[in-house]
Amino acid sequence: ARAPNLKPAAAPILLARHGETPDNAAGRILGRRDPPLSAAGVSQAERLGRTLADAGLVGLWTSPLQRARQTAEIAGAVLGLRPVVLDELVESARGEWEGQAVARIRGQDPDAHAAFVRGDPGFAFPGGESLRSQRDRTRTALEIVASAGVPALVVAHAGTIRAALALWGRALPPEAALAHGEVVAVLGPGG
Repeated sequence: ARAPNLKPAAAPILLARHGETPDNAAGRILGRRDPPLSAAGVSQAERLGRTLADAGLVGLWTSPLQRARQTAEIAGAVLGLRPVVLDELVESARGEWEGQAVARIRGQDPDAHAAFVRGDPGFAFPGGESLRSQRDRTRTALEIVASAGVPALVVAHAGTIRAALALWGRALPPEAALAHGEVVAVLGPGG
């Protein structure tokens, strides 16, 4: 299924999750919190650049959050591309869940956690953003990326990537299944 209101790109848009942070490793929800990459995250970003060195990328886009910007800058240095910050790629505002351990949230509010994991578009983070709102922002971001030239790499967040997959009519993997510092989805021909 093609994403509604998105023209199919002539070449792919590769979606990569940022490298790992210490909070990611500890199983915490980040949302708009802005920690830097861990040493493992820096290594993941370097590997991402090496992996895509021969991919013929013409664009590199990133969320404004530090963990994504660092990943894009490190990978971009290997790729010979300068990352462009696109505010619409920012992770969802996760309100009261930010900084909390996923296990704690799952135990305290299993129904809300299940709706989040399912990617229910009507779900909104307590005191934060709805998944529908993030999908709207992500649609705008993908339109900008596609119109600027592809193939392109987008370095973003698990929530942003899941929003893109939902727009494309794809199954939504749990956030934990989206590896840090790797291309986890391809949108466009063959993707």
